[in-house]
Amino acid sequence: MTDDIALDTAGTELFHRTMPYTARLGIEVLAHDAFEVRSRLAWAADLCTLGGALHGGVLMSLADATAAVCAHLNLPAGAQGTTTVESKTNFLRAVRSGHAVATARPLHAGRRFVVVETEIRDDADTLIAKVTQTQAVLS
Repeated sequence: MTDDIALDTAGTELFHRTMPYTARLGIEVLAHDAFEVRSRLAWAADLCTLGGALHGGVLMSLADATAAVCAHLNLPAGAQGTTTVESKTNFLRAVRSGHAVATARPLHAGRRFVVVETEIRDDADTLIAKVTQTQAVLS
């Protein structure tokens, strides 16, 4: 993934307005609709562990924010929002340069819960982490 990729400006503004923490992390949105939300985070030394790998909490923040927007875009009529009630992460590799790219897709969109699966990949399209998350629907 190169730096000249087209960004979804409206999606990035949505992330930053509704979750200011995502602006602090520098998360950029690549695409967002009810079927798929994609965002990315650039590697930065101040977001790493001693070994130069992006911290797991940073990767989980990327996945959580991306899944939250995906869940929000799949809310039933009349719902007010969502909140994360469960998140399961499997880390498979480290990110030591470039970008971490999160892709979230809904697995289930019900009246009370939305379940989202998020994959995080690096610039070489290698799977870094897989996250399954349950979001409660707020009415």
